[in-house]
Amino acid sequence: MASSAWLGLPWGPRGEQRALTRALRDLGHLASTLCQVPHLDSSPPSLPDLLPQMARLLQQVAEARRQAGGGPQEPGGASDFLAGFLTNLGQKVEQVAALFPAGNKTSWEGPGHRRQLTKLALIFSHMYTELRTLFPDGRYCGHTYQLSKPQAQEFWRENCGKRCVVLWEEFEKLLSSCHPVKPGVMSQALKSTIDLTGSGHVSIFEFDVFTRLFQPWSSLLKNWTLLAVTHPGYMAFITYAEVKARLQTYLDKPGSYIFRLSCTRLGQWAIGYVSEDGQVLQTIPLNKSLFQALREGQKKGFYLYPDGRNVNPDLSELAEVKDYRHIEVSQEQFQLYCTINSTFELCKICAERDKDTRLKPCGHLLCYPCLDGWQKSPGRTCPFCRCVIQGWEFVTIQPFPGDTQDQEDKETSVKVCPRNFPLVAPPLPPRPDLFHRRDGDSEPVPARAQDPENEEPREPHPENDRHGPE
Repeated sequence: MASSAWLGLPWGPRGEQRALTRALRDLGHLASTLCQVPHLDSSPPSLPDLLPQMARLLQQVAEARRQAGGGPQEPGGASDFLAGFLTNLGQKVEQVAALFPAGNKTSWEGPGHRRQLTKLALIFSHMYTELRTLFPDGRYCGHTYQLSKPQAQEFWRENCGKRCVVLWEEFEKLLSSCHPVKPGVMSQALKSTIDLTGSGHVSIFEFDVFTRLFQPWSSLLKNWTLLAVTHPGYMAFITYAEVKARLQTYLDKPGSYIFRLSCTRLGQWAIGYVSEDGQVLQTIPLNKSLFQALREGQKKGFYLYPDGRNVNPDLSELAEVKDYRHIEVSQEQFQLYCTINSTFELCKICAERDKDTRLKPCGHLLCYPCLDGWQKSPGRTCPFCRCVIQGWEFVTIQPFPGDTQDQEDKETSVKVCPRNFPLVAPPLPPRPDLFHRRDGDSEPVPARAQDPENEEPREPHPENDRHGPE
């Protein structure tokens, strides 16, 4: 986004406040209209529930921006994001209102209108989550937002700086520098997947969701192609209720499955499947990529027939991840960590995530979120040996071959060690008081926890990640 004026909104704090006021008014009018519509689906995402939540958050944003005097007008910053967001919000409000012409509150009952309403409800849900993430409690944090995947964080900040949003055309060129995007059909399909809110732009939040869904980074677009473009089990813009309805057709065919983006947990997959006893169940795999979850589920007989079809795509090529900074776990390291009921791969600071970052020059290993939090503290030395940190690099750890059970839950990698960088012995776990988790850190949800938004009840299922926090 070049500027608010480019998007057709008046420039400056006053114009921004007027746009926020207009958005609140439009949301109020739409909410009043929907109150008169019978038989609206109340399961998440529900527009009658979303609209008041969106209005409350926008009121917080308006108040915070008013107190800050509008804030600095940085390209791709808060002002540009809000300009694009409010323009897009106005368009989506009009599209919903068009489904309910004045004086005719039942014309939406046709399947086409109902499907369009469901898609718009999902987009509203994505927009609300995006706004809540970048403006928690109404205050902008897009310039400090941390992406979940270290490689994605490095890519965005190196190419986009402190901006939280860029035009699709610019983003496509940036992404093509490391993941070539073919123009035409592939480009349009990729845009429809990444641009969750349909704004024509890519926010740092949307990019975070995409890279979490289609990890690992080294084969990002290959993963996307095989999982979202050609895979018959992928369902876009579909709700939990629609998953259950669709799989009802295959109750006599256990192993039938489909997968989709979770409505209320953006960045995670939800896999619906038909169990052996003819029930429709759903699971959310944690701490592993989708292709790993699907391959393991196929071996165990859970995911055999995508959308009821007899041919299940072969995803084995996605296991051939090509990267250049890998560390092999030796037998000695494996045995040592077995004696303390742990693994070499586990970060010894948070004890929740795998190590993916190596410090220079000492070579000690930890996860990136812990390094990021440590560097924001007064300390600038290694938390293990107190050596001054002179740099760091992303790495992938290859589990010890004998650890076959644990190896199933790790991101696959080739056994190639970097040149001119010696392996180090595993450090002893540091004292708990050396590091404290930051409130802003995102953590995986326990596999069997009930969804707080009552969207996706999880069934007991061996597919749920056994390494998730208890």
